[in-house]
Amino acid sequence: MISFFNEFISYLLLVIIMAAVAVCGAVCGKKLRDRKDTANNAAGAEDAKDGNKQ
Repeated sequence: MISFFNEFISYLLLVIIMAAVAVCGAVCGKKLRDRKDTANNAAGAEDAKDGNKQ
């Protein structure tokens, strides 16, 4: 019975760690995408200010 609880706790910790990694990846991805969108919008605003010269 003790070994069952040891295995259960082991897998529970593994799932918690994997979930934490997934959440960190999602948060980092969101921040990076927001940063990229901000840079693209700033570049787009400069193009609009210059009269869309190409």
